[in-house]
Amino acid sequence: MVVLNRIYTRTGDDGTTSLGNNERRKKYDLRVDAYGTLDEVNAVIGLVRLHTADDPALDPALARIQNDLFDVEADLCLSEKGPGGARLTVTDTQVAWLEQEIDRLNADLAPLRSFILPGGSPTAAYMHLARTVCRRAERIMVELADQPGEHVSAPSLKYVNRLSDFLFVAGRFANQKGATDVLWVPGQNR
Repeated sequence: MVVLNRIYTRTGDDGTTSLGNNERRKKYDLRVDAYGTLDEVNAVIGLVRLHTADDPALDPALARIQNDLFDVEADLCLSEKGPGGARLTVTDTQVAWLEQEIDRLNADLAPLRSFILPGGSPTAAYMHLARTVCRRAERIMVELADQPGEHVSAPSLKYVNRLSDFLFVAGRFANQKGATDVLWVPGQNR
């Protein structure tokens, strides 16, 4: 489906980029910002996976998520239908799978008694970094959806919302199922 023989095209030298339907948009356009921020989430998950390669509870799910994120990015990149007439996007089935993964990981976690500070282990810290970038992507997608003439599919919005929840729970899971979470102590340093 994708052939990349030439990496540089010089077409973006004027500050624009091409969507999947060949429409040119400014590189700071909300649609470009949305899928670019999801690409950033995917890159952070790549960092996470350096620490989960031998973890059968986390790594296969993260690999699937990385692929699914490209489906969301394709949805955001294409404002028209793709090859074969079908719009490429995540589906409600993929959202449901993410919810099942959240429930699976959450079932073994120690009860949460405070807000969590990012950290504990490198894996958890990177999960929390991915979570915060994912939340930023979600905010951009919501803003894009609110713009006249723009569309963001409901499954894509749901998927990104659930993904940040998954990354939170997976971060706790990576901290020995919550045992080594770094908890916020309100007013500790007054």
